Amino acid sequence: MENCCKEQFKKNPRNEEDIQNLKNRLNRISGQINGITKMLDENRYCGDILIQIAAIEKGLEAVGYLILENHMKTCVKDDILSGDDKTIDEALDLMKKLK
Repeated sequence: MENCCKEQFKKNPRNEEDIQNLKNRLNRISGQINGITKMLDENRYCGDILIQIAAIEKGLEAVGYLILENHMKTCVKDDILSGDDKTIDEALDLMKKLK
């Protein structure tokens, strides 16, 4: 994907409710990561730590899919409507990376 290393900005801004929802989810994930650090310090059972890791992975996956959904409904849709269908390949690559 050519655009992976250059800074890009979203053409149509996210609404405040979506931004807050994503931030809340990321803050929850951050708290879970801090919890795992504490669990390691406390020498907690491996299975308990692995359950927390699985929860973090699911949480990140959910955030990724929410951002992908917004991307498809805004950026990809707008590009296609303007005649630029290169964004379809980009979206497909992004979906593969989220999997």
